Amino acid sequence: MIRVVVPAHLRALARIDGEVRLDVVGPVTQRSVLDALEARYPMLCGTIRGHDGGPRRAFMRFFACEQDLSHDPPDNPLPDAVAAGIEPLLIVGAMAGG
Repeated sequence: MIRVVVPAHLRALARIDGEVRLDVVGPVTQRSVLDALEARYPMLCGTIRGHDGGPRRAFMRFFACEQDLSHDPPDNPLPDAVAAGIEPLLIVGAMAGG
């Protein structure tokens, strides 16, 4: 089981209570986790990445094991602790302004 923490506004949209646990088939990558997340919660399509599964949205960031994975290629393997379900993949809505 892969653990995913989704921002509060997306949890409200998808009616998710707390952390999401997903079964991911094959290599555990950002793409495979987001594919599984969007398959389970179709209302999230287009909110974290493009509607076509394209690049992440500008103000969405990915973190795991105290590392910023936001600029990693989507098919890079996620850390072993995430793949084992020990650590969650954190999807964070970034803030901007001044």
